[in-house]
Amino acid sequence: MSATYLDSSALEKLISAAVAAPSMHNTQPWRFRLDADSTTMEIHAAAERGLPHEDPHGRALHISAGAALFNLRVAVSQFGWKPVTRLLPDPHHPGLLASMHITMRTSPRTLHGDDLYEAIWHRHSSRFPFANQPVPGAVLHELAEAAHSEGATLAVTEPRETARLLRVTAEAEHRNHADPSRSTESRRWTNRDGAADTGIPSTALGPQDTFEQLPLRDFSARRSLEQLPARPFERTPTLVSLSTCHDRRIDWLRAGQALERVLLVATAHGVRTSLLHQALEWADLRDELRSATSPFDHVQMLIRLGYGPEGPPTPRRAPRLFLDPDPDPYLDLDLDDGTGPQPDQH
Repeated sequence: MSATYLDSSALEKLISAAVAAPSMHNTQPWRFRLDADSTTMEIHAAAERGLPHEDPHGRALHISAGAALFNLRVAVSQFGWKPVTRLLPDPHHPGLLASMHITMRTSPRTLHGDDLYEAIWHRHSSRFPFANQPVPGAVLHELAEAAHSEGATLAVTEPRETARLLRVTAEAEHRNHADPSRSTESRRWTNRDGAADTGIPSTALGPQDTFEQLPLRDFSARRSLEQLPARPFERTPTLVSLSTCHDRRIDWLRAGQALERVLLVATAHGVRTSLLHQALEWADLRDELRSATSPFDHVQMLIRLGYGPEGPPTPRRAPRLFLDPDPDPYLDLDLDDGTGPQPDQH
């Protein structure tokens, strides 16, 4: 068998794909470590990039790490290798969120499809108004299948339920503004001048809904419409709810993988997305997000879908800044023939 190498260029591409995943306030709360001997990539939590007020238990951080893991799976597959993942692989190191053993494959076809790999580089959250154009049922079905394949449930909400969820989200947005610690934390991650490589740039914030029907997060913590640009948003937003049966750390990581798969499939279909996370930051309001038909499920994300502006890309730090330790820039890794550990998930 001929040797296959993961050189520095391929490694940089893998990390670039992983960190293209969404994270709350674009904190990019990940660190990666490559074990050259076992060709295993580890994803660690970057605790210093956590949000102690808005995400005190790290649920959003885990979801972001799961999304990064899914992108890494897609990118590894695109190179013709097979990713074998483990979630929370070492109970003695809780900051180690996932590991991926990279092995060779015989089939040149990717595990997830070329369209998902390309979608990684085009996916952006769009906080702009969408057209009053429904998302086709076939696309919504495919999104639900994408979530199901990652162990989560995606439910399309009916107009009355959508209105209820938006009211709960609006209450959460009001609470965030009224809480000095949370509003300060939110403003801290707003990249006003566009020079930083992290946080939310002002160009990506978008306007507020004129009638405040759609409560997108206002990072400025100012509600006066005289101070904020405002435009009317779609009258009947298409909203989907992503949930899991349990609510453990491992479920958050699975939810993150499901979320990213849904977002990439949507992007491949030309559907824009934005995330409504505010109500998930308050325990009582998060409970209210449960539907009457699934009272025991745990909602992990609300996703708005539609057709409209793509939205500008959010900044990312250089791939080398995520590596711990920084690898030898001329590193070549000989991948094995797939006889390593067996997967427990993928």
